[in-house]
Amino acid sequence: MDIEARIRRRRRGGTEPRLVQNHEPLSPVTHVDEPSGRGAVFEHLLDHLDPVFDGDLPPNGYVHGDPGVGKSAVVTALFDHLRRFSTETDSVIYTSTRAGSSISPGFVSVDLREGESEFGFYHQVLDALVDDPVPQHGISTDELRERLHALLGESRAGVVVAVDHVGEPGGIDDDDLVDLLAGLPSNVSWLAVGRANPAETTLTDYTATTVRVEPYRAQMLADVLMTRASDGLAQQALDLQVARRIADWAEGNAHDALAALFVAVDRAARADRTRVETEDVTAAIREIPRPCISLGRVLSLPPNKLLVLRELVDLDEDDRASVTATTEAISGDPDVDLSAGTVKRFLYEMAEAGIVERVKAESKSGKGRPPSRVELRFPPTAFRRLYDIRAADARGDSPEVSWG
Repeated sequence: MDIEARIRRRRRGGTEPRLVQNHEPLSPVTHVDEPSGRGAVFEHLLDHLDPVFDGDLPPNGYVHGDPGVGKSAVVTALFDHLRRFSTETDSVIYTSTRAGSSISPGFVSVDLREGESEFGFYHQVLDALVDDPVPQHGISTDELRERLHALLGESRAGVVVAVDHVGEPGGIDDDDLVDLLAGLPSNVSWLAVGRANPAETTLTDYTATTVRVEPYRAQMLADVLMTRASDGLAQQALDLQVARRIADWAEGNAHDALAALFVAVDRAARADRTRVETEDVTAAIREIPRPCISLGRVLSLPPNKLLVLRELVDLDEDDRASVTATTEAISGDPDVDLSAGTVKRFLYEMAEAGIVERVKAESKSGKGRPPSRVELRFPPTAFRRLYDIRAADARGDSPEVSWG
């Protein structure tokens, strides 16, 4: 946090103390500008990208690691910094170890959660390279590819593309992604980011470097939580021992740790407290399924599916006793302008993608096929709050005012 932000937190006049000062640092889907405890990973990635400082393209690479270890956070932060450097001083990167300077390649980030098709992939790449927005409609995939080749054909240095969230269920499979990457101009290299081990993906047949990101150690993860809390909560709202309890439970998974903190903060705020207590953390941990699907992946779903999930998290246990009961409860809500057939199809699609889970209920009669109840694979409190914050932002309201 910068000094001005610290001053603003203290200039609240006679207002009542409020637990949540800024929701952004607390969110498990927020990537900070400088991720903590990942210096070694940054160095490995900079070693791989070192040719850009001489104006050359690096070879292709692959970053991998378990869920929640900060792969996306590190690559996003690094590419954001490199992108800023590459646009300074007429796109020249200067270093203290080189007497000369050279034109630097550009840097582009693509999230496969936001573009799970050939069109979406090329659209993201092109849109990141031009000033004016690239239209979503009225343009074909072939036109996008042609414009991309024409644009980069004029580049002396080329572009490095980071491709995040490769290999996720329901997304582009590795072989198809290889074809998409092969369709990029020759002056493009890429850095893929995924969970699969190098031996389990065909992407590494086309890479020169692999970088593994290890899980956080408990103490470092506790420090991450304390840093986020200091940026988003009132002073002394989170005790270090409480943060350590979350970190020990999360077993190196920063996403789950931040989700637990987020849920605990929500519980404390609703109780009008100005500190996060042990009981809040206990309740939060109990709510988070293991394994827990990334809330970023959930929130990347299309608006209609998000609406279905928003209704789903508020249903009681009886309404989730079967897919049919869940469908009727959601489609019967006046705020949901979707047919029962569409709602049921969404539920099945999200179950296939692992967003929700169909769990067979016990048959009380012992006859016939037992129904399947719908279980969440993410913490409902965190999703509810993040969804509602988005809605508040869209209305122009302040999420902090409505939160505790």
